Amino acid sequence: MQTELFPGSVYLERGRACFREYFVHKFRAMLGKNRVIFPGEKVLLALSGGPSSSSMLRQVQEGLSRETAKRLRFVPGVIYVDEGAVCKQSPGEREDTLTQMQALLQASGFPHHLIHLEEVFKLPSSILQRVPHAPSPPESSYKVAVEGFIHQQRRGVAGTGDTVAPEGQVQERLAVLSMQEGAAASPGGLLPDSALTEELRRLFGAVTTLTAKEELLQMLRTHLILHTARTQGYSKVMMGDSCTRVAVKLLTNLSLGRGAFLALDTGFMDDRHGDVVVVRPMREYTAKEVAFYNRLFGVPTVFMPALDTKVLEKPSIHRLVERFLYALQAEFPSTVSTVYRTGEKLSATLADTTAKPEHCLLCLCVLDTSVVEGSTLQALLISEELSQKRPLDLPPARGGCCAGAGAHRCCGSPPASGTRARADFLPLLCYGCRLTIKDMTCLEPLPPYIWSEAERRRRRAAIKQEIQEYLLEDEAAEPKS
Repeated sequence: MQTELFPGSVYLERGRACFREYFVHKFRAMLGKNRVIFPGEKVLLALSGGPSSSSMLRQVQEGLSRETAKRLRFVPGVIYVDEGAVCKQSPGEREDTLTQMQALLQASGFPHHLIHLEEVFKLPSSILQRVPHAPSPPESSYKVAVEGFIHQQRRGVAGTGDTVAPEGQVQERLAVLSMQEGAAASPGGLLPDSALTEELRRLFGAVTTLTAKEELLQMLRTHLILHTARTQGYSKVMMGDSCTRVAVKLLTNLSLGRGAFLALDTGFMDDRHGDVVVVRPMREYTAKEVAFYNRLFGVPTVFMPALDTKVLEKPSIHRLVERFLYALQAEFPSTVSTVYRTGEKLSATLADTTAKPEHCLLCLCVLDTSVVEGSTLQALLISEELSQKRPLDLPPARGGCCAGAGAHRCCGSPPASGTRARADFLPLLCYGCRLTIKDMTCLEPLPPYIWSEAERRRRRAAIKQEIQEYLLEDEAAEPKS
């Protein structure tokens, strides 16, 4: 009756339907074009409660519903990482946020995992080791896998009459088990142990700049998600990075010296970890499209503060780049799409494929710190070394100075333990991660799994150096005369 009285509402409903069809098709097309997720694979959805990740969860929910003509064929799970301890939330505010997120996870109907950021102090050192994986199968194998999955479903329908209901019951059971495990891991209710919270705050208190804090938080969050994916059997992880977020990250990483890894940090697929592949199916949507979709179709979201909320000091490089890009977007609407399309042309390639590359201790990217004659990195290192070098004509320190045989320091005393640890630690990192570590006043608060893996790599390098003369290396054959 209302549509007859107000014909304009008919066009509104048609517009809503067209927008929904466009939005759903773009998500399906992104997954179908890349053909990375195979039928029956377990995929972990990283949910932050924000607009983009919540919209991604809704797309997966609708893609797995019975009413959908072409259903998605993977088995999803959801993970949420609680970061309230470092975002200045009080215990009461943190419990309220966790209650809202727990209700959102339960409403999804998928197996879910609620993880606290404090759990990084319990991670094993193996999380920093790249697990080799089989090469990507050819395109024909994807079609074979799809046909085999459909044939298996048809056989199940012929034998039992329904194959969807048992799978739904299994997922509900897994969701209940994951809730019980989450409650058992938190003896104080929803909040983790207070001692671990203090350790985490001490870690972030040792970081001097907001930029380094955001980089450290992103790294720890990735390690937790990767550990959960490995222990629970997920081979893919879906991130909710939108087109706007990808454009901001691209310019931010350029500013932070991570230009060599832009293809991995902003591309559709990130396979740096080997056995677990990160995919970004929302990278075609702008922030405005996601906001309209959530508003029109009632997608629930949970607001929570960030690291820079109510911060009086200068903002981080991340926020400066974000403001700069948003200001340009307001004047020139194609700014975000132009930056995004430029990033699509990047690819991750190794300069030297003959030798086995070394990977960064923290981000697991290939080390980009090999000094080439005349490179920018060489000039930067020389400038840094000269700025830290003491003049030779300095007067002796109070209390005298002994110039012992071969002593390069005052009184021949060894360097401080923190200085020695930092000097041994930095060579294991890529250039971008080095900048993050250099903004820490001390390295002792770092989680134990980082120190364990660093010590393992140092011992391995020392042993290799000792037996270097006994190793046989492949040499290019000399040309015959």
